[in-house]
Amino acid sequence: MFRFIAVIMSGAFVITACSSPTDSSSGAQPTPDLQTVRMITHESFVLSPSFVEDLLTQGIDLEITSTGDAGTLTASAILAAGQPTADLLFGIDNTLALRATDENVFEPYTSPELTNLLPPFLQDTQDGRLTPIDFGDVCINIDDTWFAEQATSAPANLEQLPEVANLLVVQDPATSSPGLAFLLATVARFGDEWPAYWEALRDGGVTVAGSWTDAYYTQFTPSGGDRPLVVSYATSPAAEIVFAEDTSITEPSTSVLPDSCYRQVEYAGVLAGAENSTGAQAVIDAMLSRKVQEDIPLNMFVYPVRADATLPEVFSNFTPVITNSTSLPPNQVSEQLASLLDTWGTVMNR
Repeated sequence: MFRFIAVIMSGAFVITACSSPTDSSSGAQPTPDLQTVRMITHESFVLSPSFVEDLLTQGIDLEITSTGDAGTLTASAILAAGQPTADLLFGIDNTLALRATDENVFEPYTSPELTNLLPPFLQDTQDGRLTPIDFGDVCINIDDTWFAEQATSAPANLEQLPEVANLLVVQDPATSSPGLAFLLATVARFGDEWPAYWEALRDGGVTVAGSWTDAYYTQFTPSGGDRPLVVSYATSPAAEIVFAEDTSITEPSTSVLPDSCYRQVEYAGVLAGAENSTGAQAVIDAMLSRKVQEDIPLNMFVYPVRADATLPEVFSNFTPVITNSTSLPPNQVSEQLASLLDTWGTVMNR
């Protein structure tokens, strides 16, 4: 669900399989000694076709299989630990990473491209078993037009949200990745008092949707709903401009509440027991190249982890990187997740 905006609206190619060495449509010139690398990822994976074409010129025939969201991907990888059906996995995030590394899903690999990454993303690679590829933030999105028309102010921080809970739609954290991220944001902010915060949201009239799609495209006011506040992504305002049918629109009608944001990082890893671990390592290196890193934002609507990657102008103007985004340690999420979801369900009567 991390880049659902791109999947729903993007005109970019969704890579679901490789080009074969006899495929003349790609224009790539593969080497005679072509080796197959199998990558498994979530169904939201999107990059330009040149990603696969460039790998062909390096002698790598990349086969990509997508399966569900990040949660489904992680569960499948754990079940196949030690006997994987692929060489490489991309798309596991920091809320699920420890579950996989505890089950020995990955083998260590240190890419030479790591020296080009932003320092914060080198702090938690699970002993080299995970390589950061991109990051993004889940945040409250605000319909600025609605608040202007009502001549009222939008909330300025998380503490003010219960006062306008009847204007807010969130997602169920048990069924939605952004919903879970927002729950974790409240745990990070309020600690042991987070259930009381959710009680205040509940009593104030918050709506809970089953998915990001339902919340953003059905209940959010720009889509014709009655909720001008929604849990979405920091990059949603940029997507609004990129995919606007009216080309005269130059500024988004929505904005982000920075105080509410929770950081998500996506990783790639070489699967333990892979048939072609060397090829998998080469694919990870390619994903960290400047060309691919600069291709990520407008395809997957997340940010590159490479320090010298240039952001598109629409990102720089309307969705700059959130500097005060919160996160919880992976071990805390892993240890407490089941309990957090149970408590949330009790509080919200679900």
